[in-house]
Amino acid sequence: MPRRTMSVARRSRYETGLARALEAGHAVLARGGSALDAVCGAVMVLEDDPLFNAGRGACYNTDEEHELDAAVMDGATRRAGAVAAVNRIRNPVLAARAVMEKSSHVLLVGRGAERFARAHGVRLAPRAYFSTGVRLAALRRRAEGHHGTVGAVALDADGRLAAATSTGGYTGKLPGRVGDSPLVGAGTYADELCAVSGTGLGEAFIRTVLAYDVAARLRYRRDNLARATGAALARIAELGADGGMIAVDRRGNIAMPFNSAGMYRGAIDRRGRRHVSIY
Repeated sequence: MPRRTMSVARRSRYETGLARALEAGHAVLARGGSALDAVCGAVMVLEDDPLFNAGRGACYNTDEEHELDAAVMDGATRRAGAVAAVNRIRNPVLAARAVMEKSSHVLLVGRGAERFARAHGVRLAPRAYFSTGVRLAALRRRAEGHHGTVGAVALDADGRLAAATSTGGYTGKLPGRVGDSPLVGAGTYADELCAVSGTGLGEAFIRTVLAYDVAARLRYRRDNLARATGAALARIAELGADGGMIAVDRRGNIAMPFNSAGMYRGAIDRRGRRHVSIY
């Protein structure tokens, strides 16, 4: 959203939503919880907030339906789980975690993913729960291409890293389209060096394997996090795409670069010092 169209009241609502997510993740870490618990807690807050394009605030596809994607990854073990093209899971990030922890698979899609989620106690919601007038109006005025993602990355007291990403895709996407968010290495990645979550034009993130590219630059080129994320982002720019990412490394360095007009983002440190920005 261009700065000129952002009202003070609207900006305040977004910043409040970001702050709530940061506090949820920080509360987990402050009591000695894992990075994985922290990122899931933060993303759930954003999935429940209709302002953000995930969970309740998800965009519509051309059939005026919702198809949600999400993934989680535990850097210490490189275990990962994801769901895609689901439309009744209230918090897709929890379904992704269930896939990781309660199956031998990484990615489940559609009805099979929903059946698996229900069997493992993940809460479902009626389709009307995801219906928001603002998103439907965007589709009907043909605002195709509006995209967004929510994500979180964290480093815990034991030095473990984790990433989680959740999205409704983009307005006017074709039914069955799967973006980068649930694809390990594209929109979501974590190992012992860093954790990355991306937002932007998913097809470009898939084609450049953006999230893993950051980790590879740390591992093989010995780049620092700022250089690695900047170089990875430059590769999607070469494809004419916009977007950004949030990343943290094993030393606690943070990078949140973007090449779009803005990116809703925030960070919180071990002392609870918080930073929230849009532009």
